[in-house]
Amino acid sequence: MTKKILILSVFVVASCGLAYELIAGALSSYLLGDSILQFSTIIGCYLFAMGVGAHFSKYVRDEDVLSRFVDIELAVGLVGGLSAAVLFLTFSWMAAPFRTLLYVMVFLIGAFVGMEVPLVMRALNERKTEFNELVSRVLTFDYLGALAVSLLFPLVLAPYLGLVRTGFLFGMLNVGVALWTITAFRTELKNVSGRMLRAASVMCVLVFGFAFADKMTYWGEHGLFGDEIVYATTTPYQRLVITRWKDDLRLYINGNLQFSSRDEYRYHEALVHPVLQPLPWARRVLVLGGGDGLALREILRYPNVEQVTLVDLDPAMTGAFTKREELVKLNHGSFSDKRVRVINADAAIWLQHSDDMFDAVIVDFPDPSSFALGKLYSVPFYGMVKKHLSANGLMVVQSTSPFFAPHAYWTIDATLREVGLKTYPYHAYVPSFGEWGFILATPQADYKPPTAYRLPMRYLNAETTREMFIFPPDMKALPMEPNRLNTQSLVHEFEQDWRRVIR
Repeated sequence: MTKKILILSVFVVASCGLAYELIAGALSSYLLGDSILQFSTIIGCYLFAMGVGAHFSKYVRDEDVLSRFVDIELAVGLVGGLSAAVLFLTFSWMAAPFRTLLYVMVFLIGAFVGMEVPLVMRALNERKTEFNELVSRVLTFDYLGALAVSLLFPLVLAPYLGLVRTGFLFGMLNVGVALWTITAFRTELKNVSGRMLRAASVMCVLVFGFAFADKMTYWGEHGLFGDEIVYATTTPYQRLVITRWKDDLRLYINGNLQFSSRDEYRYHEALVHPVLQPLPWARRVLVLGGGDGLALREILRYPNVEQVTLVDLDPAMTGAFTKREELVKLNHGSFSDKRVRVINADAAIWLQHSDDMFDAVIVDFPDPSSFALGKLYSVPFYGMVKKHLSANGLMVVQSTSPFFAPHAYWTIDATLREVGLKTYPYHAYVPSFGEWGFILATPQADYKPPTAYRLPMRYLNAETTREMFIFPPDMKALPMEPNRLNTQSLVHEFEQDWRRVIR
């Protein structure tokens, strides 16, 4: 029976160890961007620390193996359980030490986890377990625990519990292993009452944290964004937060501002109308991204448009902007229009399997701050979009800032030209963002900016439109290479550009 308890402990501790690693990687990706860099460095630090922990486990005396195992479970439960909350609150209120604290916590957790399995193996060895059976059982349950968490984390834990509460949950599991071990081996342990008291104390801290995880997240995001949070959710794809200050609603995705209701009309008029005004014959429009329905609002103003297909990855995004009263008011109920077809899918996969053709395509993805987003700005992706665009149709891509991120902006232009599209870069001033860039493209048509609009506009007229297509010397075109899928140079250019201007 005692052997089974130790083997099952391996399953739990392996699950917890991987969970802490995934939490640190996901949280740092949300807050710092570049998911590949964050996960790579965190995995490297974690594995190195496990090696350090495994090395130091040899200094534990044989008679103290179970005692040290219990102590380590309590330590990893406390540090790992608190890790997400501490890191998130640190980033929100005092961002400077975040990276240092991140890697210190990852190293500590890794070192503790690295000691766990060697100690369990030694405990089993003391109980006359054959070496081949010992190794096979321990490694089997170690890998099974990792498999369980790797499946549960993206499908259940992160979207439904959130990172902070998930951290507390796995901390409680570690402490549960400690309590289980104390109970099962109380005759072999020293100071059983003291260890039970410590375990109970740590468990109380973690249960309290689990119960108030939403409050902690709210405090953290309030410090990060400064305004009242009216909606927040973690999905399998991203963290969505909507804030309000007076009459200003703001949407943040993974901490990055997507729009302010005070000036979003500038952005969305500039995104949509230079494309649709010259196409009075356009009947079918495709929107890629744009799950807030604001570009959709502008498209639906054209009576000639008969159908709009919107493809957005995250159903939580389109759901919030379909149901929440303040958001529906902002997009004028665009998702309820009978002409709209909403598809929640990966845009690249949907384009591969769809045979639909469109007269206009509006590409409104978040900035290419990660490789997952960078693929949506690549040569293969734009090649697929081109196949769905009529010969004389027009498409437009939101393309980050040509002033703050010029190398990234002109990389997008080069990528569109690489697939045989004629490009017409332009920019607009949006107070929340500063100078912002768009690139209009077409397979065959010769494009001229509109000199008048059929619909009333708040921002666009002949003069502002003419100025949008003129680039001053400090935003001049740069010779850049296309963004290819195997290198994703755009993501690196984007990060380097913004790193120069963000303090």
